[in-house]
Order: sequence, then C-alpha cells, then structure tokens
Amino acid sequence: MSSPTRPGDPGTAVPPPPAGLERKIGPLQATAINMTQMCGIGPFVTIPLVVSALGGPQAMFGWIVGAIVALADGLIWAELGAAMPGAGGTYIYLREAFQYRTGRMMPFLFVWSAVLFIPLIMSSGIIGLVQYLGYLFPAVVDGAGVSPLGKIVGIAIVLVIVLALFRRIGQIGKLTTVLFVVMLFAALAVIVAAFSHFDAGQAFAFTPGAFSFPSGAFWAGLASGLLTAVYDYLGYNTAAYLGGEVRAPGKTLPRAIVFSILGIMGLYFLLQVGVLGSIPLEELKSATSVASTVLEQAWGSGVAKTLTVLIVVAAIGSVFAGLLGGSRVPYEAARDKVFLRAFGKLHPRLHMPTLGVITMGFLTALFSLFSLSQVINAALACLILLQSLAQVAAIVVLRRRQPGLKRPYRQWLYPVPTIVAAIGWLYIFVFSNDSFSKYLAIGWVVFGLLIFLVWAKAEKTWPFGPKEIRETFLATGVTENKGTEA
Repeated sequence: MSSPTRPGDPGTAVPPPPAGLERKIGPLQATAINMTQMCGIGPFVTIPLVVSALGGPQAMFGWIVGAIVALADGLIWAELGAAMPGAGGTYIYLREAFQYRTGRMMPFLFVWSAVLFIPLIMSSGIIGLVQYLGYLFPAVVDGAGVSPLGKIVGIAIVLVIVLALFRRIGQIGKLTTVLFVVMLFAALAVIVAAFSHFDAGQAFAFTPGAFSFPSGAFWAGLASGLLTAVYDYLGYNTAAYLGGEVRAPGKTLPRAIVFSILGIMGLYFLLQVGVLGSIPLEELKSATSVASTVLEQAWGSGVAKTLTVLIVVAAIGSVFAGLLGGSRVPYEAARDKVFLRAFGKLHPRLHMPTLGVITMGFLTALFSLFSLSQVINAALACLILLQSLAQVAAIVVLRRRQPGLKRPYRQWLYPVPTIVAAIGWLYIFVFSNDSFSKYLAIGWVVFGLLIFLVWAKAEKTWPFGPKEIRETFLATGVTENKGTEA
C-alpha cells in the first residue's frame, strides 16, 4: 500500500494522520508555532541570569553558542521529523530506533520523562509572565519572587490556556499565528527601545580577562549560562510533536525548525546587546522585568505598560503552543498501548487528545508554585537525558537499521551536527551547577525503569517476552512489518 503524495513533493511519501487527527498545519503556521513557543517570556526574564552566569557583557556570546547547540540538535529533529511525521515526535523516533534491542523501553521512558519536563518548561513561562505582571500589578510579586496572590493568578492563567486549547487544530493554527505576530512586535519594540538610548561603550565593556581559557569569567560560567540560553531556544521542535497534523511534513518540518532557530537567534542577540547597552550592569543582574525597564526609559511608563501587556500575551502564547505540542506525546504512546489507554482517546467533536491537554495543564499549574531557576534546571536535566541524548543515538541507529527509510530531508554534513549536539548536551548536563536537578533526572529515569519492568512483566513483553518489531515508516511511509523477536 502506498501513501498519497502531495503535488510539488514528488517521491516523498506522506503517511495519513492517525485516525481522528487532521493535517491542517502549513509552513507558516508550523514556523509560527515553533517561534511562539521559543520566544515567550524566556529571554525577557533570563537575560539577567545569563549575564550573571557569564560575568558581564560577554554574555552576548552565550546566545550564539546556545544557537549552535540548538541548530545542531534541530537538524536531528529535521531528519527524524521529516522521515517519521506523527503525533508525539520523539516518542515515535525512539520507538522506531530502539525496538530492535530493548523493545518498548526507550519510548516508555521518554513519555515517562516528558510528562515531567514538558510541564516544567511550561511552568517557567507562567512564572515569568507573572513576574512581568508585577510591573503592572505589584501585588503579584514580592521580595522572594512571585507572591501567593501571583501564584493564584498563574494557576488561573493556566486554566484559561487549557480552555483555549479545546478547539480544532485548524483554528489553533490561526490563533498561534496571531500570537506569533504579537510576540514578534513585542520583541522588536524592546529592541528598538533599547537601541534608542544605546551606550556601545557599556554594552561592549567586556570583563578584563573574561575570555582567558580556562579560568576567564566566560568559560567559568559557560555551562550555567549555556543551560539558560539553550532553555530560551527550546520550542524549535514543537511542530514535530504535531507531525501527524502537518501538511507536506517532509518539507514543512525541516524548514520550520531551521527558520525558527535562525530567526530567534537574531532576535535574541539584538535583544541581549540592546539591553546591555541601555541598563547598567549591576542593575541588570538583579532586574526582574528587564523589558519593561528598557521601555520605560525610552518612552515612559504609559508605553511601557502597554507593551508589557503584549509581552505577557506573548508569554501566554508560548505556553499555549507548548501545551498544544506536549499533549500529543502521551496520546501516541497510549495508542501503542505503552501508556495509560485513556490518553489515547480524542475529543469526539474537536479531534484533540483531551486527557493529554488536561494532564499537562494540571502539572504546569502545580510546577508554577516553584521558583524560576528550580523549574528551568529540573526541566533541562530531564530533557537532556531522555530526549536530546536519546535522539542523538536514534538518528545513528536508524541510519544503520533502516537505510531504506524515505528521508525527504537528510542532515547536512552528517554526522557533524549530531556530534556537536551530543557534545553540547553532555557539557550542559555534566558541568551545570545544579546537582539536585541532575540527581532528580537520574532518579526519575531509575524510577521509570522500575515502572517499566512491572508493566513489561504484566504485558509479557521484553525483557519478559518477545519484542514486537514494527518498522512503521519504512519504504512507503505506511507499510507496517509486524513480527516478533525473542
């Protein structure tokens, strides 16, 4: 059985979406979804963290290093997403790559971790946007960060976002495009405001000896600063999570990933340089609403408050896009009977995974009660182990195990980007300063292994039974070769 081929995309198999899902997301919408998720509240609240970690204005180069890691990793996503476009992204890639040796263990562990790290990432957006609301309503913040009232407001915002997700994917794509325009306008406004009273001498006053290797301030703080910078780039993979709902995924996904990373890199670099040249360094290190401060200095409090509202809306859009993509991960796993079956049910009218949206929303609200640095560190540690490094292995395994897999996009200069991504992720995980987050991630994986063994015993699957080999996307994109292997 051969899959349909879209006009203008000769020879590229496009598998039909899973039953109930609709391919409604086009190139512009896919890129908008990625960029909206990437540039929510992140850079507006983390610039002080990166500057503090890297010891001064040399922090601007931290964004460039972060972009290199993100682009290298994005090219992994591009090849895997174009070849295997389905709901759940990484879940599918790990299922296809590791089924030969460890059965369903790796996809199970990914979903187990994703249910933790995706809401952690989304909760950071909620915490950040409440911090910016503090510029408009001081009662939502206090000396320790977000006040008890602010936490209640954050939970209420999560509820509104979850309710907004209860609509068809075509409507969501249009809404995300609008949110993307709001995000872009807000970011550009801050950049223009920063450069309207820019002091180049202040922006480029690098700390003496900052780049001396290996003891300079830049190198000493690179791991911590890179962790935060890479966190701000996360989201370039969101459209891949929605691969089962993307039109012409073989072309759309690689382009959306690469364009979104390059576009956001340019925005972040200009934003960082502009802020460094408009706010004194010591004031910047402790600032909680950098963008609002820049806007007020340039155009007064009235304009600053108006544009701060847009920044908050952009942050809401980021969480919206993240929960949209994240909700599809347990859905695909449940359809494979690797996760709770209730997650595999779609809303009868809206065709969206109801329980996935509700669960991700609930956990996002719960994690928003913690501090910003806690959730960022915990999220990155979990993500690196069971997504980033696992996909590095997956692309290598699939090149060897499934050479006949249709690859509408093949990674440029393979395996160089794959190696760069592996080095970057390992460096961040090993040398970042938060030991608790690393132990949490390792402990969560070990706990997941125990749960998997209990489940595998009950299901009589590997290592307590045969492995089921399903090369779902091999050859035509829809052919399914079923068999068992002891």
